[in-house]
Amino acid sequence: MKLYVGNLAGSVTEQELNDLFAAFGGVLSVRIMKDKFSGQPRGFGFVEMDSADAGNAAISGLDSSELHGQRLRVNEARPPQERSEGGFRPRSGSRPFGQGGSGSGGGNRRGGFGGSRGGGY
Repeated sequence: MKLYVGNLAGSVTEQELNDLFAAFGGVLSVRIMKDKFSGQPRGFGFVEMDSADAGNAAISGLDSSELHGQRLRVNEARPPQERSEGGFRPRSGSRPFGQGGSGSGGGNRRGGFGGSRGGGY
């Protein structure tokens, strides 16, 4: 059973979480999530227990408990949500490139990317 562990202090290590959760059953893996640019902990992680019984015992025993001065949030992890592809999302009401608007060459005029730069109509 995979568990979400939230509200982690930045000083908590994966080994500490492993030791904490091992009191409730077998721990298969521990991962504290980190910012991909700074490498700093993001304040949450995941612990995978070897059985649902061990996972439920850890939830009951550790949710709202304190670690490094922070009150932990422990619950069953939700499956990851699918992300949409691409990074460009036009603002509401905006037009895609090349479809009207100033400098984008709407109508029969040439312009925008690769079009004429002059006022040739």
